[in-house]
Amino acid sequence: MLIDMDRRGSVAVITMNRPERRNAFNAAMTQALDAALNSFEDDDSLRAAVLTGGRDFFSAGTDLVEWAGEPTERGGPYGIAGRALPKPLVAAVEGVAAGGGFEIALSATLIVASETASFSLPEVKLGLIAECGGIFRGPRALPLNLAREMLLTGSPLSAARAFDLGMVNRLAPQGAVLEEAIRLAEEIAERAPVAVAETLHALEALFTEQNQQGWELTQAAKTVARASADAGEGVAAFRERRAPQWRGH
Repeated sequence: MLIDMDRRGSVAVITMNRPERRNAFNAAMTQALDAALNSFEDDDSLRAAVLTGGRDFFSAGTDLVEWAGEPTERGGPYGIAGRALPKPLVAAVEGVAAGGGFEIALSATLIVASETASFSLPEVKLGLIAECGGIFRGPRALPLNLAREMLLTGSPLSAARAFDLGMVNRLAPQGAVLEEAIRLAEEIAERAPVAVAETLHALEALFTEQNQQGWELTQAAKTVARASADAGEGVAAFRERRAPQWRGH
């Protein structure tokens, strides 16, 4: 199974399970995550969820061989990045959350990370842009200039620094992230469900117009970047494990 879902009482634990590709998303994985999140949202007995990639890594984002497929109706890119979550989702990040993997974490309600985890938006190294929310969610979760630096250089951000800056809610020792994330989800699940849902709805409404504009601007930038010779060169160089030769067009 590309996506597994288990129950811990009123908490769903959703696990990305494509370790041979570091949980990189192809179309089947996008559909599987969408289905799992739909099931979580539609089950009134589940009050919160945790999304994990396992003990070694969170997600490397898009599979650059197979690509991630079309956005889903309810979830958008990856089945999550365009989703208005009606119930809390905690991202439990071990290891690398790169590109779309970071954007998936940013799509969650809260983030718990390992002390050794890292986050990055390396798309510019491939001639691409952060296509799934990173351009507008990154500056919302982090200081603007730091988000700019990550988007323009592709350099990683340590979980410890992300915690100090308020993007990560809780740090945990390596190997203990899932249990810490479940504790946080259980803490929320013990609260009044109507109050939690209405709070999430109000928070989401604050950013509805900004998100819409963000997706429109991202789509415009994506269209230009994907059509460039640099995008073809960047992806080819990645697959061939060599340095890209940029053409600037």
